[in-house]
Amino acid sequence: MSTPVTSLDQLNLAFADRFNARDLDGLMALNAPDVVFVPAPGQPVTGEDAVRGALEQFLGLNLPIVMTVRHVFESDGTGLAVADWTIDGTAPDGSPIALAGTTADVAVHDETHGWRYAIDNPFGTA
Repeated sequence: MSTPVTSLDQLNLAFADRFNARDLDGLMALNAPDVVFVPAPGQPVTGEDAVRGALEQFLGLNLPIVMTVRHVFESDGTGLAVADWTIDGTAPDGSPIALAGTTADVAVHDETHGWRYAIDNPFGTA
């Protein structure tokens, strides 16, 4: 089992660490059970299989993510995390990849699981 995230400002950084380790199960552990993941602007997915599949596609690029937390806001177990991220390099098929965004992620906290994504919206400003 992955270590719970105890501070909201560490949630996006934990995502980056697990992403860069290619730890799909660890990434999934950062999600609340009914998470909404938005892998492309305006195209949310729900359900464990769909979220896992979308994360696998990003991991399949086999490139590192760089994450910089911009702001976090908390109110009684609910949080908003805003972070800038980039994925740059060459895809396995040789094509150039230059992805970037600013997240607008809603997180929830409980004592057992720590901070987890309720809505993971990596292209939050789109």
